[in-house]
Amino acid sequence: MESDLAGEVAELLQQMIRNACVNDGSPESGHEHRSAEVLRAVLERPGLDLQVFEPLPGRSSLVARIEGRQPGAPSLALLGHTDVVPANGDDWRHDPFGGELIDGEVWGRGAVDMLNLTASMAVAVRHLADDGFRPQGDLVFIGVADEEALGIHGAEWLTTNTPEQVRADYLITEAGGFPMQSPDGVRLPVITGEKGVFWCTLTVRGTPGHASQPLRTDNALVKAAEVVRRLAEYQPAADIHDAWRRFVEGIGLPPDIAGPLLDPGAIDAFCHEFPALGLARQAHACTHTTMAPTVMQAGTKVNVIPDRVRLDVDIRTLPGWDKPEVDAMLRDALGDLADDVEATWNFTDPASTSPADTPLWNSLERVARRSYPDARCVPFLTVGATDARFFRKLGTVAYGFGLFSKRLTFEDYATMFHGVDERVDVTSLGLSAELWDGVARDTLV
Repeated sequence: MESDLAGEVAELLQQMIRNACVNDGSPESGHEHRSAEVLRAVLERPGLDLQVFEPLPGRSSLVARIEGRQPGAPSLALLGHTDVVPANGDDWRHDPFGGELIDGEVWGRGAVDMLNLTASMAVAVRHLADDGFRPQGDLVFIGVADEEALGIHGAEWLTTNTPEQVRADYLITEAGGFPMQSPDGVRLPVITGEKGVFWCTLTVRGTPGHASQPLRTDNALVKAAEVVRRLAEYQPAADIHDAWRRFVEGIGLPPDIAGPLLDPGAIDAFCHEFPALGLARQAHACTHTTMAPTVMQAGTKVNVIPDRVRLDVDIRTLPGWDKPEVDAMLRDALGDLADDVEATWNFTDPASTSPADTPLWNSLERVARRSYPDARCVPFLTVGATDARFFRKLGTVAYGFGLFSKRLTFEDYATMFHGVDERVDVTSLGLSAELWDGVARDTLV
């Protein structure tokens, strides 16, 4: 039975990878209707009510519901997105949209982020419906569009325009549950919150002139290069917040690693020197508000000194930060160039968190122990944005979780998100599907 379940998930995951629902951020990209149609075919059966919402052509999200017997009983939503980020096949060992099964692993864009969990959720819900599962509270599966471009045409649209169709007391989405071995047993990170997102465009101004006479010109591109350097080198103070402390203490790291990870005066040097790049990046991002210059547009012609440059900056904030704190940080980083730079805010959304002392937390730990008997869950703050934040605004307790084998390490998973050679083993697909089945039965009956 377990191998059959894993095989079904693998087959669905391969289809979804091959659908190539690539979201480049433009409204006409994504084409999530392809996977919405596949999910509809999987879930169209007695016991499941299906709805498809399409705010823009091709940007489809599917909602499937097993209605509960008792109105007002706690409800559970399983939320997976169907879009993926672009991939350059020249950098991969195998076709990123081939969905190939190689040595027990499914390869392709989305295999980890997060078509693996979306497929396992859909298969688990279908099996529950086929078994005649009738919970006390509603069980909802949501296959949502546009997560990779901040959810404007997906989770944000659904929670704003159709909140009663997607509202739930509890929700699980991406992506914790990677087993981390400690001296006292396996530790499973549960994402209880996420950093805030503040995206801005900095306009750096100069004075145009003829490029054949560059001496003492006010070249906006040269000035922008200095802006980029200052942003890259700026280091806000580390914040050893409660979620980070509980994570480090919970996973049982040796003192020579845990010590500097919990010391705001030592963590920066540790992250720059630690050889495990995935952990170093996570540790730094989890304890700092970060700024990353990502896109620059400058100049009009090769022989014209540019008079303005546009620079996109991705800022991710820790809990407690809002726009005034981000504004102050930017001015501090820019120093005497601050008055030459104008910031336009494209997207602002502060950090969001959910409590860890809930019935859902206890259920995740109970069910996970069927696969890892010595497992304990530990809270974790994810540094990337997920759709959970929209549901927290509705009052939902939202976690990121899954269940994975030990075949791939935490380091492997950390570097595959939006990276190359993304893949997941079939055993992990089966573990996640069994998890959803177990948590639904444990939480809703």
